[in-house]
Amino acid sequence: MARLPYVDPTSLTDPELIEYLEQARLFGTPRPETQAIRSNVPAVAKAFSRPWETIFRGGAVEHSLKELCRVYVSQTINCDY
Repeated sequence: MARLPYVDPTSLTDPELIEYLEQARLFGTPRPETQAIRSNVPAVAKAFSRPWETIFRGGAVEHSLKELCRVYVSQTINCDY
């Protein structure tokens, strides 16, 4: 059982946080579950999401480098990516 609760999206009133959760739901990245956990502390969710949006969605990083980052993270946590 998870020890960190997911924020209920309907409980949020901050439009920025609502948008981050919606983007995660639509695109699957970052994972909606992790965004719901980060949203327990709005400052943490924003500190993570603002650069994520700029770097990964905004095109500041080439797709091939993003893929390399995904493989690195997967290998680091022994995921069968």
